Amino acid sequence: MRLPVFDDVLAARDLLSSHLPATPMWSYPALDEATGASVFVKHENAQPTGAFKVRGGLTFLAGLSPSLRERGLVTYSTGNHAQSMAYACARYGAPCTVVMPESASEEKIRATRGYGARVVLSGADMAGAQKAAEALAGEFLLVSPGDTVELMAGVGTAYLEVFEARPDLDAVVVPVGSGTGAAAACLVAAAVAPRCRVIAVQSASSPAAHDSWRAGNTVERPNRTAVEGLATGRGFTVPQQVLRDGLAEFRLVSDEQIRAAQRVFATHAHTLAEGAGAAALAVVLAAPDDFAGLRVAVVCTGGNASGSEIADLA
Repeated sequence: MRLPVFDDVLAARDLLSSHLPATPMWSYPALDEATGASVFVKHENAQPTGAFKVRGGLTFLAGLSPSLRERGLVTYSTGNHAQSMAYACARYGAPCTVVMPESASEEKIRATRGYGARVVLSGADMAGAQKAAEALAGEFLLVSPGDTVELMAGVGTAYLEVFEARPDLDAVVVPVGSGTGAAAACLVAAAVAPRCRVIAVQSASSPAAHDSWRAGNTVERPNRTAVEGLATGRGFTVPQQVLRDGLAEFRLVSDEQIRAAQRVFATHAHTLAEGAGAAALAVVLAAPDDFAGLRVAVVCTGGNASGSEIADLA
């Protein structure tokens, strides 16, 4: 299993330049006041699918041979990776099947189908969805949401944009589900901003990636978070290997702290963030003394909030 390198990210940037404009990174005085830091929000919620993962999906489909595109692919996801692959397959004319947990939000199911993908609901969580997707691997090309180099290279382009906009950052905080985003941030930071600390965050209710990083090998953990984008019950091999070399810290926050950060995004930064998209801000809000006076980028990885999440902002 090949590990990604910085040149993969550079190649992905060239490929994506004709598909996706750079997303904005803005600061908000009210947010700085609330955190005690200079906070720069990378707005991946502005992507056409509402989340950063579209970068990986397009990169992956662009690299497939015509015969593999014609065969079609199958993957598994709680929602944002699903939309990414569905969107990319639609752009490249490839059949797409996505297995989603039975608990997936109606909004993300509808959006994935809207791009033309076939959605199969199977399993109580990501582990169950993965098992169902693997059963279809003989018929379609199976794409792992975590252990696929092209996906990581694609999402790495977001961090090229971050450091080009703010080369003086002290830290960048990245939410973790499978870990592709945080691993990509490590690759890019090491190459272009080595003094910037990359900090990962996951829900304490689903700490598999966090515990894998601390253990030095991939482990399984209970997957109980209500935050869909962070709901993984195991570590993924490829991102974990990259994280071991490049990650400065890995923190846990509660689902309640994430919900509070969603409200702060809405009231202080005019931003609708889904739970995973607010996790990075939750870290800064939870430990203001650790970030006081620093220049910190927080990645709003997605804005695909469910109806219940939006109602809870009131």
